[in-house]
Amino acid sequence: MDFQEIKTQDYTIQYNPESVTFTFQGELSLGGPAEYEPIAKLLEDVANQQPPSITLNLKKLAFLNSSGISLLSKFAIGVRKRKTIKVLIQGSSDIPWQEKSLANLEKLLPSLKLELH
Repeated sequence: MDFQEIKTQDYTIQYNPESVTFTFQGELSLGGPAEYEPIAKLLEDVANQQPPSITLNLKKLAFLNSSGISLLSKFAIGVRKRKTIKVLIQGSSDIPWQEKSLANLEKLLPSLKLELH
């Protein structure tokens, strides 16, 4: 899979296949699961390739609404079923929603590694 980018006025999501890293920036406040579908598909397509690890860099994601948190939760559950993929989530302790919401993902995917800086 090649470098991928989903970009709007409010947010950017980039996928780097060399490092198997998704970088999220901006504010993700889409209207529901249907609007998150392109992002969900990209995450799922990468997970289906069974890489040893996937990194989600959320350090510059200032806001994520409940539908977006649901998207990450479903992704975590999907990866848990595969059992061979390690997930690293990088976040920022300076962004209020991240500490609590991202910690909840560890409950869904106990092997998840969460780094907040």
